[in-house]
Amino acid sequence: MREKVLPLPEPDPAGVRPRLSKRGRLRTYFLTGIIVAGPLAITTYLTWWFISLIDSWVKPLVPASYLPDHYLPFSIPGLGLLIAFLAVTLLGFLTANLVGRSVVEFGEVLLARTPVISGLYKGLRQIFETLFSANGTSFRTVGLVEFPVKGTWSVVFVSAPAGPDVQAALGEAGDHVGVFLPCAPNPTTGFFFYLPRADIREVPISVDDAAKLVMSAGVIQPEDPQAGLQAMAATLRAAQGDKALAVPAAQPERQDA
Repeated sequence: MREKVLPLPEPDPAGVRPRLSKRGRLRTYFLTGIIVAGPLAITTYLTWWFISLIDSWVKPLVPASYLPDHYLPFSIPGLGLLIAFLAVTLLGFLTANLVGRSVVEFGEVLLARTPVISGLYKGLRQIFETLFSANGTSFRTVGLVEFPVKGTWSVVFVSAPAGPDVQAALGEAGDHVGVFLPCAPNPTTGFFFYLPRADIREVPISVDDAAKLVMSAGVIQPEDPQAGLQAMAATLRAAQGDKALAVPAAQPERQDA
């Protein structure tokens, strides 16, 4: 007696996703809302915090009679930030002129004669001139170095070349450059050290993209500036997957010989 062979189940057509349950759709909608509301809420909070901080610093310096808040029943947010912006811009304009430059030099001479404040002021001024100078090159180049062990690569920001004293103390031939290695997820903290320029592999990406790469622990790649929008689009496609399922063609019935 010949044994009857049961037919094998037909494989599911390629590209057909299973229908999402109500619980799955609810979870997908919630994650989509997080993707939309999360960055917006954090950006709004940080912006409001920064504006309130500047207002709390600047407004007490302005006489109350000159503030619209003195005459209005409500406070105007951002007024202190606007005053600070205009004051800093006016200071830069006056400093660029001969009279303003003379006043600044006179103030620097007074600070230079103060024992403790002179060193603090000189150090801070050098840092600000290095970071915000239009012709400066420090911290505007991104590189990769082998750290913490050989074979592992870390993102660094290239600083200024080593000075003559530091170069002489290293006692090695070659051009040494200072680099800053930021820590994730807070790129404002990290390590600073000197390396031979040959050991630094420059990467053609911007400092902003490198900072995003470090803060996101590699989630946001430089070549994908719209990673958040793409993730949201993928989540929306998953939520609407049950509506866009392809209907498989009907399989012909098997005829046993």
